[in-house]
Amino acid sequence: MSNPKDNATAALVDSLNGLLADYFALYMKTKSFHWHVAGPQFRDLHLLFDEQAQEMFALTDTIAERVRKLGGDTLTSIGAIGGKSTIKDQNDTSLNAMDMVRELRDDNAALVASLKRVKDAAGEAGDNATDGLIDDWTDEAEERVWFLSQITR
Repeated sequence: MSNPKDNATAALVDSLNGLLADYFALYMKTKSFHWHVAGPQFRDLHLLFDEQAQEMFALTDTIAERVRKLGGDTLTSIGAIGGKSTIKDQNDTSLNAMDMVRELRDDNAALVASLKRVKDAAGEAGDNATDGLIDDWTDEAEERVWFLSQITR
């Protein structure tokens, strides 16, 4: 018979790995947009995309270390990231700047929803440390959504 706490922790590890995959995928998309953005707002968007990408990349180690502290294994490859991520690829390097902004806004909004699901999983597992960390991660993602939303007004 399985232990409900063990099941809840396994579900939390799985959701954290999904979150980690989304952060890596969104980091890559944001960096790609940083490299390929063009137009009248080039400088501002180039710098904003880089700043946001750095913020996301900085969290990847923290998320992975939470998985390890919980006794789980974390993602090991690009294939593992691709298999777990819910962020859709964007390979069109000629996308216009406002389409890039809207896509990143929507992806970050989806990330906020994912963060809330992980927070629920942390609560189910009784993991107060992860639960507390997610509040800060959610605030950062909501700020990215806000910044990107203001550009499209």
